[in-house]
Formats: sequence, C-alpha cells, structure tokens
Amino acid sequence: MRKKDDEKQRCIKIAVVQLILEEGFQGTSISKIAKAAGVSPATVYIYYENKETMLREIYREYSEDAIRYLLQCLSPNMVGEEIIAELIRRYYFFIIENKEVFHFIEQFSTCPVLQSSCGSMKGPADLNQLLTDLKKQKILNNFNNDNLYAILFAPVKMIAVKSCESENIAMERLDELIYIIQKALLKDFKI
Repeated sequence: MRKKDDEKQRCIKIAVVQLILEEGFQGTSISKIAKAAGVSPATVYIYYENKETMLREIYREYSEDAIRYLLQCLSPNMVGEEIIAELIRRYYFFIIENKEVFHFIEQFSTCPVLQSSCGSMKGPADLNQLLTDLKKQKILNNFNNDNLYAILFAPVKMIAVKSCESENIAMERLDELIYIIQKALLKDFKI
C-alpha cells in the first residue's frame, strides 16, 4: 500500500473546491481532480474511496473548520453583546478570507446526499449547544436554534459577498447589522 502525503492531499482538496465551483458536481471527475492537483487518479483513491466519499469528507472538514474558527474567539466571561458581535465579525472575516471554501460549504450544505451522510458533526453540535446555553442563561430570547442561526449568519453573507462595496461601507453595514441582531436576540439589550 502506498504512503499518504499531506501535501498531495492538500492539493487534492484545493482542486476539488476549485473544480466543483467551476464545473459543478456532475462536471467534476476524479481524473479532472487528479490533473488539477498534479497527481495521478490512482493517488486520489489512496485518500478517498470514491467521489462521494471525498466530497463528504472535504465538506465535513471545512464545515468543522469554519465553526471552530467562529467559536475559538469566545470566552466564558463575554457578555451577550460581545458574543453576538464576535460571532458575526468572525463569520464575515471567514467568508472574506476563505471565499472558495465558503462557497463550497454553502453549495454542499443544501445537498441532501452529502448532508444526510455526514451524520452528527461536532462543530454544529457545539454551536447549537452555545445557543441553547445562552437561552438557558437568559442572555438570548427563547427562539428556535435554527431561527437564531439564520438570524445570526444569513445576513452576514449578504454583506460579505457584495464585492462592489468598499471595505469601509461593508464595515458600516456590519456594525449596523450587529446592532440590529443584538436588539432582536438579546433579552436585556441596552442601547
């Protein structure tokens, strides 16, 4: 059996993201991935059993990385306003700094085949637990976690993907969004 090489696997992941975004799931073959990664098709099979497994594993890894990036900045002594502001800012900067990975995650977060086969992932469970804990501590209003998630993160995407705006305008909109979300979600929001 051939030895795995971290650099080759990294190149395969980069090629997968780029090709999926350019050509879609159906247009991306193992041979195209291998060519773009600078490896042989046989090398791809050292790392991944098949295309579906490869996409699922890469989606899972990048999704977990994104949520870990969001949560690593939080500390137990933060107040509600700080938690919301930090989550929103981190999500914005994750999107800006990782555009291709973000679009890959977005594309596959709505793909039933990949979603259903991913089972329970630690990152989303940790984020869900954070929201539940904040509601129990009476920091957040008692809304369904799916709605909290949508309110916290969906509007941030709108600001981050608008490439025609200057960074200053984007930051002004982000600050205003943070205020709006804090006002909507925090139990004892102080103006």
